[in-house]
Amino acid sequence: MTEHVILLHGLWMRGFALAMLHRRMIEQGFRVHRFDYMSVANSQERILGRLLSRMQLLAEDSVSVHLVGHSLGGLLALQVCHEEGELPAGRIVCLGSPLMGSAAARGFARWGRGSEVLLGHNRELLERGFEHWDGVREVGVIAGRTPIGLGAVLANIEGEHDGTVAVEETRLPGLADHCVVDTSHTGLLFSADVALHTGRFLRQGSFAAAAAMPVGGGSIASV
Repeated sequence: MTEHVILLHGLWMRGFALAMLHRRMIEQGFRVHRFDYMSVANSQERILGRLLSRMQLLAEDSVSVHLVGHSLGGLLALQVCHEEGELPAGRIVCLGSPLMGSAAARGFARWGRGSEVLLGHNRELLERGFEHWDGVREVGVIAGRTPIGLGAVLANIEGEHDGTVAVEETRLPGLADHCVVDTSHTGLLFSADVALHTGRFLRQGSFAAAAAMPVGGGSIASV
C-alpha cells in the first residue's frame, strides 16, 4: 500500500516553492502531492475543506496520508487534524511553524488594517497558535536557527530563531519529537538534512536515527 505525503506551503508562497522538497521526498519512496492554496485571499474554512477532501481521496488507495507543512502550512495541518475526527492514518511534520503563536505576526498586527491585507484570514491562527497538541496524529517539528529573514527586521524575536520564527515558538506541548537545524526559515524547504529528517519521522515517529547520520555536514539537536 502507498504512503502519500501532502506538502503545504507557508504564507505568501505558492506550491512551486515546494519543488525541491517534493523531489527529495519522492526519492525516499513516498507518493508526494503539493497542496496549493491562496494563503491570504482564501478563507481558512475553504482551505481546510479542500485539504480534507484531498486527504480522504488519497486514503482510498493508501496505508497512510502524511502532512508536511512549512510555517503557516504546519498550523493548517494541525488545524485540520484537530477539527476532523475521521481521518486516514498518518503523521505530521511542521517545518518552522510557529505553533505557539508568532511574534512576527503580532508585529504585523500593529500596522492596523494593513495587517489584515498581509496576513489574511489566517491572522488569528498565526498570532495565537495552539496551547497544546492532543490529537491522534504524532507531530514532529523541525526548527531553524540561522537568523536571516524579514521577520527579524519587523519584530523582536527572542532567543534562537530562523529569521522569522523563534525556536521556542515551535515547541508546542504534546509533540512526539522536536529538532533544530542550522538553516533559515526559507532554507528549511531546500535543506537535504530537513528532507531526510522529515522522511524518517513520517516512517518511525522520531528524528533520532536521522540525527545520528546528518547529511551535508549540517548539525542537528533533537529535543
